[in-house]
Amino acid sequence: MPRSSRRWRFSCERPKPAPGMRRETTELWGWRRSECGHWKSRRRYRRLALKHHPLKSNEPSSAEIFRQIAEAFDVLSDQFFDAEGSEVDLNFGGLQGRGVKKQDPPIERDLYLSLEDLFFGCTKKIKISRRVLNEDGYSSTIKDKILTIDVKPGWRQGTRITFEKEGDQGPNIIPADIIFIVKEKLHPRFRRENDNLFFVNPIPLGKALTCCTVEVKTLDDRLLNIPINDIIHPKYFKKVPGEGMPLPEDPTKKGDLFIFFDIQFPTRLTPQKKQMLRQALLT
Repeated sequence: MPRSSRRWRFSCERPKPAPGMRRETTELWGWRRSECGHWKSRRRYRRLALKHHPLKSNEPSSAEIFRQIAEAFDVLSDQFFDAEGSEVDLNFGGLQGRGVKKQDPPIERDLYLSLEDLFFGCTKKIKISRRVLNEDGYSSTIKDKILTIDVKPGWRQGTRITFEKEGDQGPNIIPADIIFIVKEKLHPRFRRENDNLFFVNPIPLGKALTCCTVEVKTLDDRLLNIPINDIIHPKYFKKVPGEGMPLPEDPTKKGDLFIFFDIQFPTRLTPQKKQMLRQALLT
């Protein structure tokens, strides 16, 4: 028979019950050895499992009945094969004869940190609410939990912190991983690029042409006085080694500080000042 006209073929040669399981268990729920590979067995399992699942049935004995149904089907599922002899994955809404569980997709959340947090390192405590299985193994309760993140000095944007299997719990799932992804907050003075810090200093045109000293307040509240002895043009910048962010691999070492300049031109000049500039710059 072509595969297109019949989706499944099964082999029922020498079915064997699970160790310690009575022969009558499979027949208790309407299965017979002679029909173990028939599609009706799979439909019957699905119908009975959904009917007696502890989360859907109010009967006190539903948990035990559900367990017996799963055991009975597990005996027969050992013989389920497709036309090529490969084992069939019987997934009936999360109820599988072999009890195979799949993990939920990871849950990703942004973790916004200031440059100071990333410069010094810090501890962040985050409260989450999740479903936790009760002792019966089927019902669940929503409970709060505190997750603690130890931020290391120098962590970069995009750093991922994973808490394995801290998602919702359930009888037929593996809880999802919860992943926090570091995002940097905007800073009023600095912009970060990898392990370096960029600082923009406004400067009048006169000082740009006649040298100056730039004051920079660092993330750890030190005041740097950087002498500038060059003529500052629009593409000029000053590099200060070792005044950037700590390196994640070795926080005792730091990146660099780059000072850029916003040259402020005068909006008006008196005739006398124009004449003085011509004499100074054009002669």
